[in-house]
Amino acid sequence: MPNETIAMVKMLELFRLKFENNLSHRQIAASCNISHTAVREYLRRFRQAELSWPLPSEMTEQQLHERLFPVSPKTNDPMRYMPDMETIRQELTRKHVTLQLLWEEYRREHPDLCGRSQFFARYRAWVQKQEVRFRLAHKAGEKMYVDYAGDRIPVYDPMTGEVLLMASLFVAALGVSQMIFVEGHADQTMPNWIGGHVRGLVFFQGAPEVAVPDNTKTGVKSPCYYDPEIHPEYAECLRHYGIVAIPARVRTPRDKAKVENAVLQAERWILARLRNTRFFSLADLNRAIRELLQELNEREKVLEGKSRRELWEEIDRPALRPLPERPYEYAEWKDAIVHIDGHIQLGKNFYSVPPGLIHEKVRARIAENTVEIHHAAQRGPIAIHPRLGKPGAFSTLPEHLPPAYRQHLEWTPERFLRWAEEMGPATRKVIEDVLSSRNYPEQGYRCCLGILMLAKDFSREALEGACAKALRRGISPRYGVLRILAKEWKTQRKDPPSLPEHANLRGRNYFS
Repeated sequence: MPNETIAMVKMLELFRLKFENNLSHRQIAASCNISHTAVREYLRRFRQAELSWPLPSEMTEQQLHERLFPVSPKTNDPMRYMPDMETIRQELTRKHVTLQLLWEEYRREHPDLCGRSQFFARYRAWVQKQEVRFRLAHKAGEKMYVDYAGDRIPVYDPMTGEVLLMASLFVAALGVSQMIFVEGHADQTMPNWIGGHVRGLVFFQGAPEVAVPDNTKTGVKSPCYYDPEIHPEYAECLRHYGIVAIPARVRTPRDKAKVENAVLQAERWILARLRNTRFFSLADLNRAIRELLQELNEREKVLEGKSRRELWEEIDRPALRPLPERPYEYAEWKDAIVHIDGHIQLGKNFYSVPPGLIHEKVRARIAENTVEIHHAAQRGPIAIHPRLGKPGAFSTLPEHLPPAYRQHLEWTPERFLRWAEEMGPATRKVIEDVLSSRNYPEQGYRCCLGILMLAKDFSREALEGACAKALRRGISPRYGVLRILAKEWKTQRKDPPSLPEHANLRGRNYFS
């Protein structure tokens, strides 16, 4: 028998030359470029299969092959004793069941048959035939894939030489051209994650329709196979550019194969080339990354015969949407309660809100330069303030303090002064100083309220004494200072303990 089966087309030509042209075996062998022994073997199989020429028109090539080369059953074939492959896959879905365990169970039933490596290889070959993988068709300018690389780069302290931080690589890639953007981040927190997107879109010179992130905690608040929840800050950034977020499915890396390949390229052509370089700042690291990134994007791809940059300029760049005039500004959201003075406290600063929201819950969007205050009853911000930097500063908009607002609060400067006059002249003077030190008297209401409440914590005399001491010393009349002084006043003026009556005690008249 010949070592290899020739192509069916050549075999049919062999039979035609024999039965129609009546050529010899050697003539057929020379024409078909095979050995004459192979010609003799194929003709023997033709007669043994009881075939006739011409072949029936309904006979397929597969049927002809089976007639010429019948498979004889092997009594010792291990596959005859292999369990059903679908059963193996179902067993593997059960908790704690492994392929090793299933093979050991199989081996106990058939100790002389299929070994471990063959058992594993046959099952994996069967699984690969069941998983049909299609190449995704990407649309120009449609998707941007984003992720962090697994490996990190150390950044050293220039003084001590110790590792200061392990920088993460933020990687973004477009779908068609596979244009890559890489940037080093100090950590994988939300500001860096969003900042990487903003600078990546500037690098690509346009916005795609869809962003495909991994299920990282920074981008996806609640990972779910069916309905993942995006972080509000991340969703707001994408809305600014008109981008929709479609996270990759959990444990499905093929959904983001483009960025997985981009991460691999970044690790090979950037990380590997920087392995022997010591960086002492994140800025130095990113400068080195930008130089190598340019080389990576200009490297010619084997299959396309063009570089990533050439494909980007030709395909992706014209399809990307233009970026907005202003780049997205990262902001944090915080909840706050409106105090009786019509302000909310954010950190160590205070911002006013419109009238009628006392004790209401609001949400503040804190950006780099502005503070927006939102309320559930109104769409859009109810107030916009410049962000304050000095601790203890107030930002009060004039329209937030109408007369009706004061009547609603029932707090006026005159009311605080009347209350302070009941304590004493020094207390009244302190309250006057507090109210006059603010641009708007309402800004000092809470401070006045805290000072006057010291009379309940200590006593009226203690409050009056503390205010008098503060005025004499020229100390700023702040709540915390006056509380300390009131406590000192009360401690110094405690009545001394009285002595018990006893016959041995001479008393003060003894010395007169």
